[in-house]
Amino acid sequence: MGETPGSLAREQSGLGDHVYDVATSDAHSQVFSVLVEDRWERLTAGEFATEVTSVAKGLVAAGVSDGDRVLVVAPSNHDWVRLAYAVWSVRGVLVPLPVEASSERLAHVVRQVRPAVAVVAGERAHRVVVGLQREMPDLGRVWRYQEALPDVVGLGAYMDATAVRFRRDEVVPEDPAVVLYPVSTESRSMRGVVLSHGALLSSAADLVDRMWPRLSELAAGRASAVMDLPLSQLPGLSTMVACVVAGVRLGVAAPGRLRAELVRFKPTVLVCTARDLEGVHGAERATAHSTDWDSVGTFNAAMDAAVQFDQAKKKGAWARLSRSMYDWSFSKIRDVLGGRVHLAVCWGGGLPERLDSYFGGVGVPVMQVYGIAEAGGVFSANAVGDRVPGTVGRVLSDRRWWVSPEGELHLRGGAVFLGYWADVEGTRAAFREGWLATGVLADVDEAGFVRVRGRVRAQASLEPVPGRFVPGRGDGPGMEPERALSAVPEVVEPVVSVEEPGGFEEPWVSQARVVRAEPEPESVESGVVARADEVERSSDAELVAGFEERLRAHPLISQVLVIVEGRPFASALVTLVRDQLEYWRLVNGRPLSMAPEEIAGDRDLLREVQGLVYEANRSVPRHLAVRSFHVLAEEFTVQSGLVRPSGELRREAVLRAFSEEIDGLYRVRRD
Repeated sequence: MGETPGSLAREQSGLGDHVYDVATSDAHSQVFSVLVEDRWERLTAGEFATEVTSVAKGLVAAGVSDGDRVLVVAPSNHDWVRLAYAVWSVRGVLVPLPVEASSERLAHVVRQVRPAVAVVAGERAHRVVVGLQREMPDLGRVWRYQEALPDVVGLGAYMDATAVRFRRDEVVPEDPAVVLYPVSTESRSMRGVVLSHGALLSSAADLVDRMWPRLSELAAGRASAVMDLPLSQLPGLSTMVACVVAGVRLGVAAPGRLRAELVRFKPTVLVCTARDLEGVHGAERATAHSTDWDSVGTFNAAMDAAVQFDQAKKKGAWARLSRSMYDWSFSKIRDVLGGRVHLAVCWGGGLPERLDSYFGGVGVPVMQVYGIAEAGGVFSANAVGDRVPGTVGRVLSDRRWWVSPEGELHLRGGAVFLGYWADVEGTRAAFREGWLATGVLADVDEAGFVRVRGRVRAQASLEPVPGRFVPGRGDGPGMEPERALSAVPEVVEPVVSVEEPGGFEEPWVSQARVVRAEPEPESVESGVVARADEVERSSDAELVAGFEERLRAHPLISQVLVIVEGRPFASALVTLVRDQLEYWRLVNGRPLSMAPEEIAGDRDLLREVQGLVYEANRSVPRHLAVRSFHVLAEEFTVQSGLVRPSGELRREAVLRAFSEEIDGLYRVRRD
C-alpha cells in the first residue's frame, strides 16, 4: 500500500503532533469546516493550530499539569474539538461527558477522576461541579462554556507559546489521553475507560488504512465529512481523530442535524449510523407510496436493480445496463446525501444486508464499522473490494480474534485501553489469559467477516462493579479506591417469576418487592449522610417529588409519575426519551427494525430502569418505595392533554388515561 496517512500517524508520539506538523508543512490546507451563523466556513491547518495554542495557553495558565484531568461537559461543535486538542497538547487528560448527563452521573465522574479544571455547559451542570469544589480542593477553575471559549483563551493571552511546545514535546504514546464513559442507562455502575495517545492514533490509523484505497481516489483537498455523532462518545471521538489523521476536512453538526446539513455541506465522505441510512431510504419509499402505485412499483424495481448490481460478482455490460435504467431514481438518493458522497462510513453496524447492497448499487458504498472503547476504537471494518453487506467487515489486520462457546468475541493485539480508572480488579477481569473479552456477541464466518448480534455486557469487564466508593488516593488509572461505608444492601425478591430472578409478568411490566436486611439508622447517598429521623420529618409529597426528580435527572428518563394514594403500595409510570432509546438500542446491539415500543419493553432495558428505581428507593421511607412500574416509549405531551404548558403533568388526566396499566401493576400472578 506504500506510505499512507495511517502509517505516518503511527510514528507520532501524541494526538497534538499531527495538528502542528500539518500547520508547518501545509499551513493553507483546509482541515475543518465551522458553522458560522447559517454557512460553513473552512478553516486552514495554520488557523486551527493557532486556535489550539490559544486554548492550550489558557489551560497552562490555569495550572493544568502533566496528567491532570480536564472535565468537558459541552455541546459537540468546533469549540469541543479545539479544546480536546489543546488538552492533549499540554499533556492533559480529557474527560468528556454529554451535556445531557444527569447530575448524579456528573457528580460520580467528578468524584472519581478529580479533575483539575472543568468547562461546563448549562446552569444545572455548572451548579453541580461548582458545588463539588468544597470537598475537592484540587478542582480549580470551573469555566461556564461560552462560544469560542473566551474565558479560557483570555487567561493565557499574554503567555508565550513555547510553554505549549515544551509540554507537547514531552508526550509519549503511552500517556493517557482520554477517560471515556460509554453511553449507558446505568448511571453509577459505568467505568471510565482510559485510552492512551498511542491507542487512539493506532485505531484511527487502522481505520484510515482500511478506507484509504477509496479515499485516495479523491483529488487532493476534496475529502470532506460532516457528522452529528456525539464527540463525548467513541464513534464521534474516533471519527474526529481519524479525519484529522487522514486529512479529511471535518464539520461537526448539532445532534439530529445531519440530514439537514448534508445538502449545504456536500460531503464526499458520509459519517453516519444505520438509522440515518434507513431514514433516507424510508423517506424516498414514503414519497413513492404517497404518489401512486406506479411509483411504488418503479421504486421497488429500482431497489431490486441496485441490490442485484451490488451483489453481482462480475459487473458485466448487462448488469451495468440494467442499473443505468434507474440511475434517475438513484440520483435522488445521492442528492439527498449532498450529491458528492464517495464513501459512507456507518458506525455500529446494524444495517440490513439488502439495504447495505441497495446503497452500494446506488453508488454510495457503505463501509460498516464496529468498535468498543476498550479496544481503542474500531476493531473491524469493511472496505471497498473487501466487503460483505450486512457485516461489520473483517477484524483489522493487526488483531487476532476468538469466539467463545457462548458467542462472545475476544481480541488480542492492536490498540487496547490502559485500564478502567481507579479499578484494578475491573481491568484485570476484562482479560482472559491475555485476550480482551469484548462483551460483544458475534458470529464470524469462514472468511473472517463479523456479524454483531448484541452485547452480553455494557462493558468488557466481567466483574460486577463495586458498590459505593470514594475516590482513590492515587492520581492515575489502576489505583485502588478506598471503599466507603455503605448502607445495608437491599434484597430484591421477585414477585412475578420465582423461576427467573428479575422476571416480568408482561414485557412492559416490572414488579418487585424491596426488602431491607434490617432497619438502617442512616443511609449514604452521594457522600451526604441523612439520618432516618430527618427523612421522616419531610412530608410524603415532598419525598415523592424528590423521588420523581431523581429519576428524571437520568438521561434515559423523561417523565415520572408516582402513584401512592389509595393503593396498597407505591408504583410509577415512567416515560423514556426517544433519542436516548436509540442510543440504548445502538449500544446494546438491538436491530434497527425494533420499534420504540419494543425497545421500551426489552428485558435488559427494564432491568436497567429497575436498578435506577431501586437506587432512588434509598431516598424515601419504605412505605413510599416504588415496588412496581410501567415503562412507556411515548412521552406525555401538551397536545395529548396530559401536560400543562408549564411542563407540569396533569396527574388526574394521566391517571385516567392509563388506569388499566396502573391497575395491572397491582395484579400479582399466582401460579
